[in-house]
Amino acid sequence: MTDDDLKLFQQEMADVRPIDQSGRAVLTHREAPTPGQLYRRESAQRGTDFDENQLPTAFVEFVHPEATISFKRDGIQNGVFRRLCQGGYEIEAMLDLHGMTVEQARHEVYRFIRDCVRHDVRSALISHGKGRGNREQKPLLKSYLARWLPMFPEIMAFHSAQKWHGGAGAVYLLLRKSEKQKEKTRERLGLVSGKPVP
Repeated sequence: MTDDDLKLFQQEMADVRPIDQSGRAVLTHREAPTPGQLYRRESAQRGTDFDENQLPTAFVEFVHPEATISFKRDGIQNGVFRRLCQGGYEIEAMLDLHGMTVEQARHEVYRFIRDCVRHDVRSALISHGKGRGNREQKPLLKSYLARWLPMFPEIMAFHSAQKWHGGAGAVYLLLRKSEKQKEKTRERLGLVSGKPVP
């Protein structure tokens, strides 16, 4: 800094006074965060770095808007599957994907299936539409659902819904019975280890 610069700086600062600190708030020392607070803070900072949802959003083969989408795992009895196809099971949970993007639907479907499993839901309905509302007039969500649903080991079968439940714009799901539900069935039927009680 030259002498001229220093002189100019001192002239500019001549009438500057220190801030009055008499009304300053005094902060007390905070206690260390609890383990719960540390966990929540870490979870919030982690955000979406790890996404256990592995449902793909890359290329999908489009299905026809009016096509029936259907899937059945080995071991599912034909009568059980037929009843699902006919809408014969009480719908215990529903998810509506109308108006969602593929990415939003991906998250919602994953969360919905996890919630169904957590709450022992056996029969559910997902309403996905036929793609009439998007620019391409292609059933994006329906096509992705047909690809995603078999990826869940908990889904034993699915089939396009009957007209009164949305027809080709919705799908019935049949989820695997939980161990708790299997035990209740055994008790109801008087079975212990799969054998009738004498």
